[in-house]
Amino acid sequence: MVEADRSSAAETDEVVSTAPVKVDVRNLTISYSGKTALRDVTLDIRQNEIFGIIGPANSGKTSFLRALNRMDLFIPGMKVDGSIVLDGREVRKWRNVYALRRRIGVVFPLPVGLPMSVYDNVALAPRLAGIKKRARLDPIVERCLQRAALWDEVKDRLDSLGSLLSGGQQQRLTIARALSQEPDLLLLDEFSIAVDPVTTMRIEEVLKELKQELTIVLVTNLVQQARRLADRTAFFLTGELVEVAATSALFSGEVNDERTRAYVEGRFG
Repeated sequence: MVEADRSSAAETDEVVSTAPVKVDVRNLTISYSGKTALRDVTLDIRQNEIFGIIGPANSGKTSFLRALNRMDLFIPGMKVDGSIVLDGREVRKWRNVYALRRRIGVVFPLPVGLPMSVYDNVALAPRLAGIKKRARLDPIVERCLQRAALWDEVKDRLDSLGSLLSGGQQQRLTIARALSQEPDLLLLDEFSIAVDPVTTMRIEEVLKELKQELTIVLVTNLVQQARRLADRTAFFLTGELVEVAATSALFSGEVNDERTRAYVEGRFG
């Protein structure tokens, strides 16, 4: 069984290593009002992989996601230096940042159900994109809710307030809302922090399926979650990228830095 697992991991590693680069990050440095949060990060994220980012609090993980989605435009004092290239195009050179964000879905740590119905939560992005007719919106809403493993639970109460759903359901609604943009890059920041273990496992299964369609960047404080989901994993520590490796290698002890080994073994964090 162990040999079969190793063989499967090796096959996955080979597929990821030959996949096209989706996001190419070079010399990324992020600061807030002059205080550095992330220093000189260089890495790439491959097409159709789940790219995990682990590390203790204040390591720069969330700042990294903010830079990918150009959130610095709305955060006073946040400064981003370096290069982030999405599908061959520098993200900071997009004149229409909203067009960029339509390609990048984001799921935050705490579920945020907008003060509108379940249906309208998911239909919001398509409507903003110009789709107004119910006949066109209905299949989009159903498809996104199905992809987020929520359709069967809410199909009979689509007109109910999304904010009245349980925490786990709201988090899956947030995922469905992100998917309604038809993104090709999905960023998840501690999606399971306010979700029960059973719902967490359901969402993890959803993510495994979604990576067939898009690329996922997963920030998590749960080391074992990265082990279960990520094809490759980056370890951030106090604003530094310590190393990036195939997840199977990282958790089998094939690391370049003893700090990585100590963290994944739970000796600090």
